[in-house]
Amino acid sequence: MASILDEYEDSLSRSTVLQPGCPSVGIPHSGYVNAQLEKEEPIFTKQRIDFTPSERITSLVVSCNQLCMSLGKDTLLRIDLGKANEPNHMELGRKDDAKVHKMFLDPTGSHLLIALSSTEVLYVNRNGQKVRPLARWKGQLVESVGWNKALGTESSTGPILVGTAQGQIFEAELSASEGGLFGPAPDLYFRPLYVLNEEGGPAPVCSLEAERGPEGRGFVIATTRQRLFQFIGRVAEGAEAQGFSGLFAAYADHPPPFREFPSSLGYSELAFYTPKLRSAPRAFAWMMGDGVLYGSLDCGRPDSLLSEERVWEYPEGVGPGASPPLAIVLTQFHFLLLLADRVEAVCTLTGQVVLRDRFLEKFGPLKHMAKDPSTGHLWAHSERAVFRYHVQREARDVWRTYLDMNRFDLAKEYCRERPDCLDTVLAREADFCFRPLTQSYFEEIALKFLEARQEEALAEFLQRKLANLKPAERTQATLLTAWLTELYLSRLGALQGDPDALNLYRETRERFRSFLSSPRHKEWLFASRASIHELLASHGDTEHMVYFAVIMQDYERVVAYHCQHEAYEEALAVLARHRDPQLFYKFSPILIRHIPRQLVDAWIEMGSRLDARQLIPALVNYSQGGEAQQVSQAIRYMEFCVNVLGETEQAIHNYLLSLYARGQPASLLAYLEQAGASPHRVHYDLKYALRLCAEHGHHRACVHVYKVLELYEEAVDLALQVDVDLAKQCADLPEEDEELRKKLWLKIARHV
Repeated sequence: MASILDEYEDSLSRSTVLQPGCPSVGIPHSGYVNAQLEKEEPIFTKQRIDFTPSERITSLVVSCNQLCMSLGKDTLLRIDLGKANEPNHMELGRKDDAKVHKMFLDPTGSHLLIALSSTEVLYVNRNGQKVRPLARWKGQLVESVGWNKALGTESSTGPILVGTAQGQIFEAELSASEGGLFGPAPDLYFRPLYVLNEEGGPAPVCSLEAERGPEGRGFVIATTRQRLFQFIGRVAEGAEAQGFSGLFAAYADHPPPFREFPSSLGYSELAFYTPKLRSAPRAFAWMMGDGVLYGSLDCGRPDSLLSEERVWEYPEGVGPGASPPLAIVLTQFHFLLLLADRVEAVCTLTGQVVLRDRFLEKFGPLKHMAKDPSTGHLWAHSERAVFRYHVQREARDVWRTYLDMNRFDLAKEYCRERPDCLDTVLAREADFCFRPLTQSYFEEIALKFLEARQEEALAEFLQRKLANLKPAERTQATLLTAWLTELYLSRLGALQGDPDALNLYRETRERFRSFLSSPRHKEWLFASRASIHELLASHGDTEHMVYFAVIMQDYERVVAYHCQHEAYEEALAVLARHRDPQLFYKFSPILIRHIPRQLVDAWIEMGSRLDARQLIPALVNYSQGGEAQQVSQAIRYMEFCVNVLGETEQAIHNYLLSLYARGQPASLLAYLEQAGASPHRVHYDLKYALRLCAEHGHHRACVHVYKVLELYEEAVDLALQVDVDLAKQCADLPEEDEELRKKLWLKIARHV
């Protein structure tokens, strides 16, 4: 706790709270009396921590109740806030002039990264007392880290993303295992994935965030000074531990979508609001040149994670030309901007400043602000002081904002526990519904169109209603899209087969397709895609089932439809066009039975995008018949993987061996000889190869495997059954064992 004197001085700092109270509206109420007996506490309450640093504070991070500060250039202070009276000091051991550039702490509070200005990175584990340099990271000035919330534990980070000042995004993984003097390094690997560019070339990666969405989709948001990039793709079930390479590989030939804003700020920062520690974030705020881009995050959207975006301009006196913002944090309904002398809180619903909190000059200029996602506490620091903000009942006045926006359902939801305010909302809603020219009589108008059998007019009315819906009115949008789909399908069904109505049928079909492909309705159609597919199926309209699936980029449904109707070449054409590895894995077992040569051609065209191991089950089922054509196609793809792609996976080489043993013994021996005679350099399983060759009676191949295993006696014994000259070659192999050579030559002499 701060001292009495400090609290008195803090009270003198100029803090302006602009939060409104409960409104008083001139509408009759139900008689509930609000007897407020004590002053309501402010939403944001600041407290200075009773801490005087021995050196200047250069950086501060906090997560999961673990607070880490760098002091000076060589001291690290770690505090478990549950045991605040037991701080832990560590020396970084730096003898040079390198300074702490930034620090990063994972969501579990276990893994701390310290990026130095000398392009070195240090690692400290929560349960360790060693500062460990990351050799693989050397040479990179780290600007951002995207932690893996799904796989991160106290002992391992899982695959994470690292952004550098040179615009590069790396993938890495850290392990807390120390393992003694000669144990493994903490940085298990560090490999490049992508480079972010702006107009002038590579730009620093200011922020990184990695998330997992529904239906196996993965998302990465990365920002530079002027651009916000989105990487979106599918992550195979169980493949999360393989990292992010598959997600970024999809953008090897074309850049990801991005939002761009001109900026003279020189940096940007991205903040997220996450209700729970390991849950997906619901909202984002991007602090950039001209303001803050704020919006919701919707993992269910097909082409973008961002929704309901808007740019809030910086408050007066804030910006690149005035007092530049240094950091941003996001809460449920506010974002807080850190400036050199104050903190300003802005409501995300209205863009209005609700708090302006100035700091005393004696603490020096403010440096950074961070949020602990586990507790919701906000932390700010200068070089000589640390401050903490408590956030209390942030949603208590949100009902008023929603009321002013005529969003009555949300207003009622947020004042459910306040009868006086709920009474105000109900009265305002009743007054609004009885105003002329409102949408209060929507159901009545729709019923009149139905009674008059005016389907076309009803469809037009419904489309206009749908176009005017707000993003929050999802339930009504789902009902309207389903209703419109049913109207069009019924109309098409009535016109189909009537030669006199052919032109009308075509016009109706074009209007229906225009509705399905309308960018204005895309979000609603995507949210209702399951019910729309059910309606199309119930009407037997397979043509529009495929059309709608293509629009929704539901290529899995398109391929499945073609396979069900035995249009295998059309199914393969869809796979080849969209190049989705997961779809290849799913449908290859079906396609290989009908168009094996064309499918293998498509596999080869995909190249390294496909994981050959996941195609082996399809090849095994296909080649079980043992026909030459079946085996040859399997061999063709396996040879491509080994000879062209340079695959070293043992399962692939073992399967190629089994194919050779069954159908091409000459190729088997050639493969074994080409693989070499060193047991440490071959990529197949030697014992499996020996058993395979013996089962199929390929004695020369068995002799070769014996030689690789250095089982020279067995090699000579078997070679004598095949060729004496081959046995003589084997007898000369143990050059350093004279006794064994004599023994082998005696075997040959007795045989001769």
